[in-house]
Amino acid sequence: MTIASAALLLFLILDPLGNIPVFLSLLRNLPPRRQRIVLARELLIALAVLMMFLWGGKYALELMHLRQESVAIAGGIVLFLIGIRMIFPPPEGLMGELPDGEPFIVPMAIPLVAGPSGMAAVMLMGSNEPTRLADWSLALMIAWGATAAILFSATLLYKLLGRRALTAIERLMGMLLVAISVQMFLDGLGTYLQIAAP
Repeated sequence: MTIASAALLLFLILDPLGNIPVFLSLLRNLPPRRQRIVLARELLIALAVLMMFLWGGKYALELMHLRQESVAIAGGIVLFLIGIRMIFPPPEGLMGELPDGEPFIVPMAIPLVAGPSGMAAVMLMGSNEPTRLADWSLALMIAWGATAAILFSATLLYKLLGRRALTAIERLMGMLLVAISVQMFLDGLGTYLQIAAP
């Protein structure tokens, strides 16, 4: 996997366009200056969490006696469920009911930006090819930077594109995530079957 393809995968998983309506609704009661501060804080927390999973994922797997293929299969399943919810969102929204007041860590940083699928993806990258941690860090920074730029422009993008266009883009991203999740699941299953075969 190249840095560009890893960055694209992570960008799709972070789903900034799909998060625009949720972020706007969470921040609507705050003054504009405070909105930018809260958004910057939550994005930095999400980046720190993803970096922690990227660099510490290999050791976490060893500590919990989990094999890489089991994480690939679990990550594929979680990513599949999120993709399906993006294509067919429930009435209460992608992440269900959201708490009132100024958001802190939950739900903006986790799970809207640094969700379980993102954590699983970076953990797999780091544990599969630990010699390329610098490459994966760069890919994560590119995806996070693009996500941050889109979310900081959320109000403008919402006005320009409108709810319908954002919904259509989110459905398309959901379809791509479903395809990626199936591939992740099959890769993990294939590796397991190779190891299990006599």
